[in-house]
Amino acid sequence: MISISSRRAKNPQLEHLNHLIVEGIRDKKGKKIVQLDLRKLGDAPADFFIICEGDSNTHVKAITDSIYKKVKEELDAAPSHTEGSSTSKWILMDYFNTVVHVFHPELREFYELEHLWSDADVTEFGEV
Repeated sequence: MISISSRRAKNPQLEHLNHLIVEGIRDKKGKKIVQLDLRKLGDAPADFFIICEGDSNTHVKAITDSIYKKVKEELDAAPSHTEGSSTSKWILMDYFNTVVHVFHPELREFYELEHLWSDADVTEFGEV
């Protein structure tokens, strides 16, 4: 079992992955980018959630394609699981320690992940 203190330790590879994900989002002008650090929460499904939104289904799909390409090229890694690509209203990309949620604005507002995980440490990224 991994203790919470060891889960919170700096992990350069994980930090690099998260940086690449945010770059992939910014490359396609993703909006309202936030990173939730869930490591201090004992029941969290991952160490990080990275959440953003796109203006349309096409935009949501373009953002996830950009993330996939950037992470694959830089780290030769792919998500272990992806959901939602068929409708592109909410696409989830599971990189095991980091889960990416790319939302259509209405669904992001409806599901309120930031509110559900409000105990997490939040980092907001400005739009480019």
